[in-house]
Amino acid sequence: MTELKRNAEPRLAVLIDADNTSAKWAEVIFREIATLGEASVRRVYGDFSNPQLGGWNKSLADHALIPHQQPAYTTGKNSSDIALAIDAMDLLHSERFDGFVLVSSDSDFTRLASRIREQGLDVFGIGLTTTPDAFKKACKRFIYIENLLDEDSEASDATGKASKQPPSPKANASKSGSDADAGVQEAEKIRQPPFMAEPLILAAMLKHDEDWVPLTMIGSHIHAAEPDFDPRTYGCSNLSSLVEKTGLFDVKRDNPVVVRRKPQKQN
Repeated sequence: MTELKRNAEPRLAVLIDADNTSAKWAEVIFREIATLGEASVRRVYGDFSNPQLGGWNKSLADHALIPHQQPAYTTGKNSSDIALAIDAMDLLHSERFDGFVLVSSDSDFTRLASRIREQGLDVFGIGLTTTPDAFKKACKRFIYIENLLDEDSEASDATGKASKQPPSPKANASKSGSDADAGVQEAEKIRQPPFMAEPLILAAMLKHDEDWVPLTMIGSHIHAAEPDFDPRTYGCSNLSSLVEKTGLFDVKRDNPVVVRRKPQKQN
């Protein structure tokens, strides 16, 4: 039994804040979660009597989501956030999970993420680039929805099939100023050129005295400093491709893959 548990995928509790996460993004979100572990618990929180959350009805069946209806009894008070936090603590103390995935762009979940990590569990955040830094930094890793949509679109283009990328949520959002409106902003491309990642890579390499540094160590140091770091932001599918595309480093694809800064040419 012990050996089986060690080799199993991490068990994750996925909690989604529907008030500022569009149902149109559910497919790419769960595709990404599958790379992190097994989504053992899948819950989505919101006031589903609100027409703006109607899109979640189909996603419930498509992704085996359990809806948690939280009526907005008072304007300006988000009972969904409170319900999500309470359930998260119950799940945490059950000691059945290896980590949590909090899908939201709301800084209100900063303390929740910190509390879960204090217990020694991983917290993965998924949200928009507009997510406040405090929440992003509280997570072990924060993944931008915009990168997931870009990747989905490119994969469809490469196969010649019609893209499954959801249309811009902004086009369908009303202008009432509600939390749901704030959460379904347009997911714009966030691409940056590869050379913009050079300072992060160099800073990670400086933590080692060796000439050649394992790529995995570089990635660990970068994520520890910048939880929202993602090679896809720079148009690369993985870290090794990003390191190569900067043109500043040599990459030796041994086992493990190692990296060094290219020797400077002597005049």
